Amino acid sequence: MSKEKKFLTCDGNQAAAHVSYMFSEVAAIYPITPSSTMAEYVDEWAAAGRKNIFGETVLVQEMQSEGGAAGAVHGSLQAGALTTTYTASQGLLLMIPNMYKIAGELLPCVFHVSARTLASHALSIFGDHQDVMSVRQTGFAMLAEGSVQEVMDLAGVAHLSTIKSRVPFVNFFDGFRTSHEIQKIEMIETDDLAPLLDREALADFRSRALNPENPVARGMAENGDVFFQHREACNKYYDAVPAIVEDYMNKISEITGRKYGLFNYYGAPDAERVIIAMGSVTQAAQEAIDYLVEQGEKVGLVSVHLYRPFSAKHFLAAVPKTAKRIAVLDRTKEPGANGEPLYLDVVDCYYGVENAPMIVGGRYGLASKDTTPAQILSVYENLALPEPKNNFTLGIVDDVTYMSLPMKAEVALGDKSTYEAKFFGLGADGTVGANKNSVKIIGDNTNKYCQAYFAYDSKKSGGFTCSHLRFGDKPIRSTYLVTTPNFVACHVQAYLHMYDVTRGLRDGGTFLLNTIWEGEELAKNLPNKVKRYFAEHNITVYYINATRIAQEIGLGNRTNTILQSAFFRITEVIPVDLAVEQMKKFIVKSYGKKGQD
Repeated sequence: MSKEKKFLTCDGNQAAAHVSYMFSEVAAIYPITPSSTMAEYVDEWAAAGRKNIFGETVLVQEMQSEGGAAGAVHGSLQAGALTTTYTASQGLLLMIPNMYKIAGELLPCVFHVSARTLASHALSIFGDHQDVMSVRQTGFAMLAEGSVQEVMDLAGVAHLSTIKSRVPFVNFFDGFRTSHEIQKIEMIETDDLAPLLDREALADFRSRALNPENPVARGMAENGDVFFQHREACNKYYDAVPAIVEDYMNKISEITGRKYGLFNYYGAPDAERVIIAMGSVTQAAQEAIDYLVEQGEKVGLVSVHLYRPFSAKHFLAAVPKTAKRIAVLDRTKEPGANGEPLYLDVVDCYYGVENAPMIVGGRYGLASKDTTPAQILSVYENLALPEPKNNFTLGIVDDVTYMSLPMKAEVALGDKSTYEAKFFGLGADGTVGANKNSVKIIGDNTNKYCQAYFAYDSKKSGGFTCSHLRFGDKPIRSTYLVTTPNFVACHVQAYLHMYDVTRGLRDGGTFLLNTIWEGEELAKNLPNKVKRYFAEHNITVYYINATRIAQEIGLGNRTNTILQSAFFRITEVIPVDLAVEQMKKFIVKSYGKKGQD
């Protein structure tokens, strides 16, 4: 008997926190963007008395640095408590010494990482795989997800597998693109996962805890006579991981109906050109593949889930036997290396294989650089060349060392029924918060799928923000910015002169402007190129003076709720009365703690 599906409108961090809470007894935390909200959720739920699988409340302890958090995780594991932490970027690097110890001592645990750029020539708070790639040598198993739904489905696999295998796990997904992207997803609940827990393996873990009744010596120093032999003793544990992970993925697939493998193939069964990638780019790639397969092209994609230990057997089974050319996409850069890590792993899998395909590698998406289906088309075009470019870059124009693939014009490849909206705002004017609420209102009150992603510069308060929203009747795989919106709202009139706010707005689309100008003055002050765009593309234009309304009703510079109601009125995505009623609920939720006024 299948139980009723329960939907949740949330981001990747909340999905990871939701699952990790079930399996954690202790969480040692230290905040770092973009992982902070995972720890915040866990802290909030613990304070509210939420229970984990064992019927207990998680003990949350904030430390004074990431090194401290990792040390606390290590100590807590030695004491026999299931312990978790959440981190990214330099924070993860500060945990490396403890990670070697945790793995070397075969202590089961999961580090949830919203993968982020490392500071090199400059710092960036945005997402790529540089941090997780720099811990692949620690002995942690590594599990990757490409969407918010995958995080919900597979985060539990990391927790279940680590307990059974004794090998610790890094569970990672793309910082910002997955960690902060809001999607309507199917929820997995405690009673789905609790029966899958290996209670015997858990009892063994507890029995190994440091205990004055059974004294043991740990963490000794060894010399060359025995160190090497002991270091090799862990091999059998790592050899067992792929089968354990695969078994749990099969069990999760039975619960959800979504098929997961260590490597998932998507595309033409007889594909000749195949991309290998992991993370959120796999979703956008699926759109490009559907487009090409419809035109009769033989292309496909292998999405990597279990990255460490890398199972060559499972990998080769996932790639179609017809593959003649392979492009491996890495979201990291290792200057001076012969190629990036995933590329080198794939090349190694074909060592000694007869008629092995030609393999090239490329880099994409550093610091959340947007990766679109048009760029994926470029990769397939490169593979079709007599001599495909190796070691290429994607999505930038490299006119210095000429490593980049040609930039193609963007094409709208998402589902035709999907409605796309873009909101230009100012950091701290409430635009982002209001849009988060809008998506939740639509997700919770309709059968529509929805997605929201918020692009902002690192100045945050007072900086530029752009919200990208999508709604549709089918699941949304567009893991990139909205480039062809049906609706654009410009909440700051100065942006008309600063940014190309009408760019890509579809013919017959809608434009909403928050402005203090009216009538003749508005016509005079609108830039000519904007007026021309409106005329040529038959755009319906609305304007509102939300700034004045906000001041009149005592909201100060918070124009968000006024503009949010304007959006619902104009687009009628849901009935206006329902929208207003739900907005009032969310306003109480967002601002209630500041007092009833």
